[in-house]
Amino acid sequence: MQEQLQGYLTGFWTILPNVIFATIFLVLVWLFAKFVGWLIPKLMSKANVRQALIDVIRMVAIAAVWVLGVLIAATIAFPTVTIGKILAAAGVGGIAIAFAAKDTLENFFAGIMLLLREPFRKGDFVECEDLEGKVEDITVRDTRIRQTNGQLIVAPNAMFYQNPVTVLTDGDLRRTTIMCGVAYDEDVDEAREVILSAVKGVDSVRDDVKDVQIFAQAFGASSIDFEVTWWTGSEPIDIRRSRDKVVAAVKRALDDAEIEIPFPYRTLTFKEPLPLFREDQDDSKVAAE
Repeated sequence: MQEQLQGYLTGFWTILPNVIFATIFLVLVWLFAKFVGWLIPKLMSKANVRQALIDVIRMVAIAAVWVLGVLIAATIAFPTVTIGKILAAAGVGGIAIAFAAKDTLENFFAGIMLLLREPFRKGDFVECEDLEGKVEDITVRDTRIRQTNGQLIVAPNAMFYQNPVTVLTDGDLRRTTIMCGVAYDEDVDEAREVILSAVKGVDSVRDDVKDVQIFAQAFGASSIDFEVTWWTGSEPIDIRRSRDKVVAAVKRALDDAEIEIPFPYRTLTFKEPLPLFREDQDDSKVAAE
C-alpha cells in the first residue's frame, strides 16, 4: 500500500510541471478568447452585418478557440494523450450527441443559413405554411413572428428553411383585387369607365406607378362581374385601408351614375302553367259565403 501511494506521489510530482504549464496555457486561451470576442463585433459592425449573425460568429469563434486550447492543454498536461486520441473519443461522443439533439442542431444550422442568406429581415411581413405576420426577431434557434391579431409566434428556423416563404413586404407596393358586379341591363363600357375613375380617385391607389386594371371577368348569376386590380402599399394595413376606400368609392360612383349593383336573384321556371287567382276575387268569394 505504501509503495502504491509512493507511486502516486511520484507520478503527481512528475506531471505537476506539465499541469502548471497547461493551466497557464488555459489562462492565455481565456485571454485570447476574450480578445476574439471583443474584436469580431468591431470588425463585423463595419461590414453592416446583422447583429444576430455577429453574435453567432462571435460565439462560434470563441468556442473554436476554447476547443483548440483545451485539446492543446490536455496534450501538455498529459503527454501520452494525443490530439488524435482525444478527437477519436470526441467523435464517438459527438455522434451520440448529434442524434440526441438532432432537432436543436437542425434549427441551429437553419438559423445560421437564414442569417447568412437574409431572405427576410426584421420588420418584414412573411407568410410560411399557415403562419403569417411581422418578423420581430431572428435568432440562431428560432424566428419570432407577430401576427396581425397581436399574438406572438415563436417558430423553429427549420420551418422557414425547409418550406417556401412569401415575403409580403419585399417591395414597396403590392397588388390587390376586388370583384364588382353590375346588372345585365347596364352598359358594360360605361360601368368600366365609372369604376376606373372611382378607383383612380382614391389617394392610396398608386396609379402613378402601376396602371389600374379592370376586366369583365365572368357572367355571374345575376351580374356581369368585373375584376378590379390596383397597386398600393405592401403592408397588410395598407391593403385593408386601400380596399376599404376603393370599395366605398366604387359604390358611390355607381350610385351616382345610376348603375345597378344587383342583389343575387333566381328565375324560377315551371313546366306546367300555374293557376293564378286575384286577391279581390278571393275576398268576394269569402264574403258571399
